[in-house]
Amino acid sequence: MQLFFDADFTPPHHILREEESKHAIRVLRLVEGDTLHLTDGRGSLYTCRIVDANPKRCAVEVVSTQEEWEKRPYHLTMAVAPTKNNDRYEWFLEKATEVGIDRIIPVESAHSERRAFKRERGEKVVTAAVKQSLKAYHPVLEEITDFKRVIREAQASQRFIAHCEPAQSPEGKRYLPEILEKGGEVMILIGPEGDFSPEEITFALANGFREISLGTQRLRTETAAVVAVVMTAVANN
Repeated sequence: MQLFFDADFTPPHHILREEESKHAIRVLRLVEGDTLHLTDGRGSLYTCRIVDANPKRCAVEVVSTQEEWEKRPYHLTMAVAPTKNNDRYEWFLEKATEVGIDRIIPVESAHSERRAFKRERGEKVVTAAVKQSLKAYHPVLEEITDFKRVIREAQASQRFIAHCEPAQSPEGKRYLPEILEKGGEVMILIGPEGDFSPEEITFALANGFREISLGTQRLRTETAAVVAVVMTAVANN
């Protein structure tokens, strides 16, 4: 199945953007009468028939619709500090989208080595991963946001912060798979290469976050983030 994406798609008729029209007609060699699949990124999967195989303005009409296609039973937000090497962060965006995620917040913290984030470029990576992995839900990618604002605005019922500092809470750092509850909303914070500062950890704990461990291995920021996404997915199977 080849999946096309357009957040502005309004059924039953649609004209693909020029880049996707070219891909459908020139690369995939689709012709009038052929079918393709398209999503609006909000859970709907449309089976469409090509009615005009124009490589610049390919026109399609909806044949059938599947709502909430492969909807996951949980909602996951990852707040992850951008890495010094931007390619590593884009790798995280790609893999997290493939596994399944709902919202990504690039977070700026005290030890951040990168304090800028090109959201438009990140959106392209996420969109490509949505199409490649056949997802009907397109993750929301936020602008880079200050750590304290992320903490104050957090609303998930399950809120976690992963860090390498000694535990501050009486509960201590718990292994994420042991305390994740199925379903509901989950938010996980992953710090920069220099980790979160002790003050940031204290602030998060004071605002309802729990300290977690992702295992005994010492992981890079982007690896830790993907591991957390995978652990959440497995816990909800």
